[in-house]
Amino acid sequence: MNKRQTGAFWEEAAARYLQRQGVRMAVRNYRCSRGEIDMIGYHLGCLCFFEVKYRKDDEFGHALESVDKRKQNTICRCADIYLYRHHIAQEQPVRFDVVAVSGTSIRWVQNAFYYQRGKG
Repeated sequence: MNKRQTGAFWEEAAARYLQRQGVRMAVRNYRCSRGEIDMIGYHLGCLCFFEVKYRKDDEFGHALESVDKRKQNTICRCADIYLYRHHIAQEQPVRFDVVAVSGTSIRWVQNAFYYQRGKG
């Protein structure tokens, strides 16, 4: 498998994992002028924006470490656009989660990072 196929395979595995945990998926691979969000869904009343990161192993760092401030900012700006375009109420709780895949192990980190709408 090439990198794109590997990424798609593990994104699908992550989506299945999240759905088994009670996440109701709304959108996969949301793209806008600011970038892309891997998955958007609802969990326990929160609108969740999911970033999926895969690493074959931890030799070059853990998958969680690759979601740096720059990537977080990109995800937040995409979320701003999604919230605006879909008329999501300001009162809607929003959460940013990371699904880290290392080897064949999936780890879901809820509230992996924070943001304020329209900031940054």
